[in-house]
Amino acid sequence: MFVTSTKILPESDVAPRVSHGDGDHERFSHYADKNKITESYVTGAPVRALCGKVWVPSRDPKKYPVCPECKEIYEGLPKGKPSDD
Repeated sequence: MFVTSTKILPESDVAPRVSHGDGDHERFSHYADKNKITESYVTGAPVRALCGKVWVPSRDPKKYPVCPECKEIYEGLPKGKPSDD
């Protein structure tokens, strides 16, 4: 007869780390899904930029230069087809 046991692992930190520091990411505006940014303004839920930064948008992005990592990733994305709207 075999006896098996189940070990319960402690909960890990699964919440995103929202940046509030003064690091380089704070000096730039970031590219993220437009709909998710709009939703974040309403709900306060964090969004993830193309460069990987997770933050809650709260300032005018036009006042800051574009994140060079986000820009490089965005420019490398395939161009979408124009819609027939």
